[in-house]
Amino acid sequence: MNEKIMSSLNGWIEQAMAYAPKVLLAIISLIVGFWIASKVSGLLKKKMSKSNLDKDIQPFLASLVSVGIKIMVVLSVASIIGIQTTSFIAVLGAATLAVGMALQGSLGNFASGVMILIFKPYRVGDLVNVQGQLGHVDEIQIFNTLITSLDHKKIIMPNSIATSGIITNLSTLDYLRVDLNVHVPYESDFEQVRAIIMAAILETPKVLTDPAPYVEIEAFDENGLKLCVRPHSTVEDYWDVYFGTYRNVKAALGKAGIQVPYPVRRNVEFTK
Repeated sequence: MNEKIMSSLNGWIEQAMAYAPKVLLAIISLIVGFWIASKVSGLLKKKMSKSNLDKDIQPFLASLVSVGIKIMVVLSVASIIGIQTTSFIAVLGAATLAVGMALQGSLGNFASGVMILIFKPYRVGDLVNVQGQLGHVDEIQIFNTLITSLDHKKIIMPNSIATSGIITNLSTLDYLRVDLNVHVPYESDFEQVRAIIMAAILETPKVLTDPAPYVEIEAFDENGLKLCVRPHSTVEDYWDVYFGTYRNVKAALGKAGIQVPYPVRRNVEFTK
């Protein structure tokens, strides 16, 4: 019994010794191959950034090249170990089909990424509102779009989700309308108030004069007139104009003695 165990153990040791160099070489090849894929991808990004290639396609191509190199490395490692490449490719194809069925969302993200690059609803650097997320597009990758929000948060948006709803691209036109609202008492002289607000708008830095800003009555609220105040700005200056206009309008109305109305809560006494 002991002789059989020793014989089996010796056989396993011999097989391990025979395969050890192949396994070690395979591991080294896998590590070096993935390192090369990373370096080639990084080098490709640098080369493309210096060329005239569309910056929307650059991260997409770099990711695609990296994945392609890694697949070739895996095939080479399989060949080193002794797995027949043709059989391995057949098994890989079947596995890919099975994984593809399980990961339909990822394939949809890839297809949506290709559609984004072809039809260009947005480009890298554009200010967009996608699925309620407002920010600047940083990268368009194989599966995701990376967006930096205006409050400096990194948003990773799957491409299929980005293309499944309404996309508002705020960078496609030369200017944006800044929508503001101001409330004034009913007894105020509207023409006087409008003149005060218009002067405050025009004193605000970075407000565009073409198209011209305007002030009109939007609604009759419970506590006063609701005015729509509409200056215009470039995409880059939107928030400067937004906050600057409010600040100047508040100061101008206060200087003119016009108070902004606010709800008054009245105490009601109930008698038994």
